[in-house]
Amino acid sequence: MHTLSTGSRNSLPSRVSRFPDDDARWAAVRGRDPEAESEFVFAVSTTGVYCRSTCAARPARRENVSFFATPLAAEAAGYRPCKRCRPDLPSRSEREAALIAEACRRIERSEEEPALATLAEKAGLSPHHFHRIFKRITGVTPKAYAAANRHNKVQANLAAGSGVTETIYASGFNSSGRFYEAVSGMLGMTPSVYKKGGEGEEICHAIGRSSLGCVLVAATRRGVCAIMMDDDPAVLRADLKARFPKATLIEPTPAFAELVAEVVRFVDDPARAEGLNLPLDIRGTTFQRRVWEALRAIPAGETASYAEIAQRVGSPHAVRAVASACAANKIAVAIPCHRVIATNGGLAGYRWGIERKRRLLERERG
Repeated sequence: MHTLSTGSRNSLPSRVSRFPDDDARWAAVRGRDPEAESEFVFAVSTTGVYCRSTCAARPARRENVSFFATPLAAEAAGYRPCKRCRPDLPSRSEREAALIAEACRRIERSEEEPALATLAEKAGLSPHHFHRIFKRITGVTPKAYAAANRHNKVQANLAAGSGVTETIYASGFNSSGRFYEAVSGMLGMTPSVYKKGGEGEEICHAIGRSSLGCVLVAATRRGVCAIMMDDDPAVLRADLKARFPKATLIEPTPAFAELVAEVVRFVDDPARAEGLNLPLDIRGTTFQRRVWEALRAIPAGETASYAEIAQRVGSPHAVRAVASACAANKIAVAIPCHRVIATNGGLAGYRWGIERKRRLLERERG
């Protein structure tokens, strides 16, 4: 049996592979699976060449095929690169990623949102093909990426002390009307209030104690904007204060205290407590919001992988972007990022600690 060879200086990635054995690799070769391009190359003893998994050449016989982790390992074993699929050059996925990375940089450098046709022309692609590749790789459309970039510029300019008029144009808005249409959803408050570090904004907050440590719940007039967990209540208050240093942190009302108690009950016994149905003040990019809505659709006691969530939001290749959106979530349990696991069933990361994630899942399963 031919096993995957790595050569003396080449090793397999430490992450779990979709192609862990020769049967899986051979199936990928037979199916010309593009996702296997970055995992291995295969060599044919009768021709002396090695190829990508997607090579369009006539399939070799299984007994003549061996697998290598890298082109260097195949060449060290005496094989030469196939002239048809050119496995010694960057793969198509790598070339596409480089094009989209440059397009992202072009969007970030532009004073105004670049037209789709302009971005596509610079990439050497048709607008339709460029749009499709951009969304597949980044998880969002070029328009949504540009909106998120404007979001970041608005926050950075206001935080740096820039005036609202200056911020309008520095952030890529060509009119004040468009700016004020978008900015409320971006900041959760008016730009003048955000510029002043949340001055004038009232954030009701309280900390309850659960069996998993302290739980901070915070809310604006719109709804709950944060549910965070830590062993130290001072850390939780500092995290909230860092975002809006001049906001007024007000004491909880009896109704708000009951809301905090409801969150704590859910943390302590989610299998018995009713599902959280709270008004939320969700602040994030278009893609993050899509991911967070998908998380809220996962029933208690069940899990989904990052890859499955990527499929559900219509961006199957945006697994890393999904993981980043989960990491950016500040509303624990109500937006249940603890129900998202790795493809291999591992717990992967969790903003508030892997042990809390494990115990939440165990409790939900009863």
